[in-house]
Amino acid sequence: MSPVLKTVQTTLSLNKLSSRNYPRKEKKLLQHGSCSFPINNVQLSFRGGFEVVSNVNSSHKEKTCLYDEGELEALPHVQTLREFPREELVAKVVMVRFDSTILLGEKLDLSSQSASKALYTIKYLHECGAKVILMSEWSRKINPKLLDAQAVADILSSVLQLKVIALRCISCKSPLRREDLQKADVFLLENLSEYKEEVANCSKFAELLASEVDILVNDSFCQSHKVLASTVGVARFCYASMAGFSFEENLHQLKKIEKTKKKPYLAVIGGGNLKRKAAALQFLASRCDALVFVGQMSFQIMHALGHSIPTNLVERDAHKAALDIVQFAHYKNVLMSYPKDFWCTNQHLPTELEVFPAHGVSASWLPVDLGPRSLEEIYSLVTNSKLNANSGDSHGLTYLMHLLNILQKIIWIGPVKFSSSKPCTVGTSKLAQMLCKQSQYECEITIVGSTACEVIKNESNSLSSFNLLENASVVWEFLKEQKLPGVMSLDRAYPFEIDWSVAYHDASQPLVVDIGSGNGLFIMGMAQNRKDLNFLGLEINGKLVRRCLDSVHQSGIRNAYFIGSNATTTFRSIVSSYPGELVLVSVQCPNPDFNKPENRWSMLQRSLIEAVADLLASKGKVFLQSDVEAVAMRMKEQFLQYGKGKLHLSHDQYNIRINGNAWPEENPFGIRSDWEQHVIDRGAPMYRLMLSKSTGS
Repeated sequence: MSPVLKTVQTTLSLNKLSSRNYPRKEKKLLQHGSCSFPINNVQLSFRGGFEVVSNVNSSHKEKTCLYDEGELEALPHVQTLREFPREELVAKVVMVRFDSTILLGEKLDLSSQSASKALYTIKYLHECGAKVILMSEWSRKINPKLLDAQAVADILSSVLQLKVIALRCISCKSPLRREDLQKADVFLLENLSEYKEEVANCSKFAELLASEVDILVNDSFCQSHKVLASTVGVARFCYASMAGFSFEENLHQLKKIEKTKKKPYLAVIGGGNLKRKAAALQFLASRCDALVFVGQMSFQIMHALGHSIPTNLVERDAHKAALDIVQFAHYKNVLMSYPKDFWCTNQHLPTELEVFPAHGVSASWLPVDLGPRSLEEIYSLVTNSKLNANSGDSHGLTYLMHLLNILQKIIWIGPVKFSSSKPCTVGTSKLAQMLCKQSQYECEITIVGSTACEVIKNESNSLSSFNLLENASVVWEFLKEQKLPGVMSLDRAYPFEIDWSVAYHDASQPLVVDIGSGNGLFIMGMAQNRKDLNFLGLEINGKLVRRCLDSVHQSGIRNAYFIGSNATTTFRSIVSSYPGELVLVSVQCPNPDFNKPENRWSMLQRSLIEAVADLLASKGKVFLQSDVEAVAMRMKEQFLQYGKGKLHLSHDQYNIRINGNAWPEENPFGIRSDWEQHVIDRGAPMYRLMLSKSTGS
């Protein structure tokens, strides 16, 4: 190996949670007359006006800031089948996008973790009482027996030990009917690869796939870097979208790559196409202590460093990208190393092999594998053994070895493969053996790519020592810091376990939740007037959440708190962990955008309403209001439609008629949100209604 750059340990991480000193801004809080309203045997009584308190409990401030937003932008914390309530799956129609390379391969290894988790996703849904519709793409290249949908259904029936019935609705362009689902519990749609609408993410095609479907479970992680109708498009037509057990496991492994708590961190990089992967290489350089090139890209690095490389080994238009990577690594003090020699084959006599130094490959010879000196130095680096006296460049590598000490983390991505070599070379096997040895020393090792994973499976006696990600394309896109469409289309779940005793002085008090809390004036006013209740504001705008938390800290209020999150998908995971009763949920003036009124109710999805109906205490209330009558009517209809029969209108508050409909004339709490105050000031009406949860629901 030829050391190029000095190495220092640099630790970079994305969006770490930390306490922040937010800018302090004075808030003018509205004052209103007093009124009262009973909720769940708790008399809510409010009086207008409150005083801003300057004394702040500093320890409370530091702790509560820890729960501010902090999930990776490219890899958000998504809803998973494992975390979704089992009872919500009963009698639901669940569509599973499965990975055909796992379940339909010619050599299915039922003992492998990927296969067992993929099968468990389907069996788990069946055991929970759901109707399961399977869909995927397949080809006879992975299994000659995959002749048609019926043949695939027979294979799945054998593997799952469940009767799988093939359906013909895509080719007929006929939406699935509920009566079709009475024939069995598990069904299979036709081969998605036969329809161009799949890769085009055709909305009408996605709607056809999703007909009669309640929930989407994506368990095909290998397709998560693509925009497909079966993953991204279908999610728009299902009230809940989540990751299956196999998808969740792969996502967990992917998140480990960017974490830099374990140092030193070394990346072994194979394959080619440096220009296309330049952003990913810079990502690795920002997190690793050393980059070790073992594939076609090594020639581009050597060329950027000024070494003489045969023209046929230089990637066209990649020189600037390679030079930028070298300079970036130098700036980050990251070591960058490449092979010292290669096994080469004669272009005219393919059976003739000879070892050439990296800088002296003859024009008529082509590299096919790593040479002995290259493997020896990789071994010295990976296993931290002493250097061979004949390896050369001992000063640079000795410095590296002293710095790296004992490797704590390794990622191997891309094959040890050159343009004319076979997928699996001797160098590949030797590298796998080195990593197997290093795995015995508590080193976290991630293997990326089908070839590398296959070799590790052959060489290792304990696969549990490795993190295996077989689809390299997904990982390369992630390393480029690109959002993965298949991940982004899934519902979000709140990523942290909330310590409610830190958020509130008394976490056993009944809870009031305001969805879309905005500037927090409603929550702050309510909290000041009712010390015997706790108030929680859920708001997707992180800047507003930080301002609200700052106001809470300045005021010294201990019964109000704000969380930055999309309540549409995280309400259940957040509120279900609260130790006290949920007595009131309010949704006020959702998305006040006059130019796009259809967006006003986009927050109210079926999954949110069902969660509210489930978690609300008996006799608990739901308060809805909007300055647009159509929005208020739509909210009422949705809560009554999706409230599982647990919610009914409270007619005792109706004392004004507008356009023939009865609405409460006054806000029953006497505390107005900022938008409500704006509407009242301009003399416009507010459309309000209250729902109550039936006793014993």
